[in-house]
Amino acid sequence: MILRTTPTAEVRLRKSGGGVFEIMVDGGLRYSKKATGRFPTDEEVLGTLV
Repeated sequence: MILRTTPTAEVRLRKSGGGVFEIMVDGGLRYSKKATGRFPTDEEVLGTLV
């Protein structure tokens, strides 16, 4: 989804444990499943890019 809207983005998946799901952009945390207790919506994922 991110690469469709921002083809020049570098997207990496890092394996972790404990159900952690976080989105980091330019070294900054933009979304944390641990903090919210849920997975982000598509709109929330795309909102992390701005």
